[in-house]
Amino acid sequence: MFGEFAPALGEAFAEAQGREELLFGFAEHAMTTTYLGSSTGLRLRHDQPTGRVELNGKDRDFGRSVWAGVGTRDFADVSVAALAAEVQQKMAWSQRRVELPAGRYETLLPPSAVSDLMIYAYWTMEARDADEGRNVYARAGGGNRIGDRLAQLPLTLRSDPFAPGLESAPFQVVGGSSGSSSVFDNGMATPAVDWIRDGVLTNLIRPRAWALKQTAPATAAVDNLILADPNATATQAEMIAGTERGLLLTTLWYIREVDPQTLLLTGLTRDGVFLVENGEVTGAVNNFRFNESPVDLLARATQASVTERTLPREWNDWFTRAAMPTLRVPDFNMSSVSPAS
Repeated sequence: MFGEFAPALGEAFAEAQGREELLFGFAEHAMTTTYLGSSTGLRLRHDQPTGRVELNGKDRDFGRSVWAGVGTRDFADVSVAALAAEVQQKMAWSQRRVELPAGRYETLLPPSAVSDLMIYAYWTMEARDADEGRNVYARAGGGNRIGDRLAQLPLTLRSDPFAPGLESAPFQVVGGSSGSSSVFDNGMATPAVDWIRDGVLTNLIRPRAWALKQTAPATAAVDNLILADPNATATQAEMIAGTERGLLLTTLWYIREVDPQTLLLTGLTRDGVFLVENGEVTGAVNNFRFNESPVDLLARATQASVTERTLPREWNDWFTRAAMPTLRVPDFNMSSVSPAS
């Protein structure tokens, strides 16, 4: 598995050293086999490979820091050269430093940052909480918001256990009951599902017991997440070229929930916030604390790139199978300046 990957990684580290830069990294692969059986004759098995690669570039005084990463099943599809080139480009962008105050900025959220926000939106898609008025998917006056338009763009947020490169268990594997799953649903099929279709909320996660009580279909969570605009044709580079003045992020981290009923989140930018002027990246700026709701961001996003596989930064200890676009948000709320690097 690592026969080609490891030598390529060695070459990347040597090239970085030749540029007087430091390269750090983390690679991990695991294979989990799940056997599921019941006294009524249920017999299921699933083999789940999970891998990830992260590269972190710094200069020798640790004043600049950038990141690139990708999820994988077997490392055969990982281009170390492409990841190293991404790190090198961001290091070059970081040579000029610009200090900016807190405020609302037109912001390009790259796939990794989008995935961290959308995963949180996905994890909170519990039908019972919505029906009982406890989350952002609750309708004012009672019930849930299924059928409401959440995004102006024709965005579809979906999960599919057979999505190429993002394959996951096609049945429920539940170790403990929660609002989104029940041990009594173990083995329940998890077919592909659209959570948001063409910008409209279509489904919520609903275990069988709550489905029976609400006379609604049972809908199980799937261990992957894909966001796409079917009309998108632009690449991230083309979105940068179309930006008069704004910010390009790398990743988000230390994300925490502030208000469950609006899904207001706070967190920090990390490993590269870049200033875009007249279609070009002109330098790196300081980090920020942000305050945003991913559901509100969907409503305000004005452009999406083509979707690509990505690695969440904040949540990749728990969730690695994601494909996301770059999103343009005209007024992303950078609520305060952060001293973090």
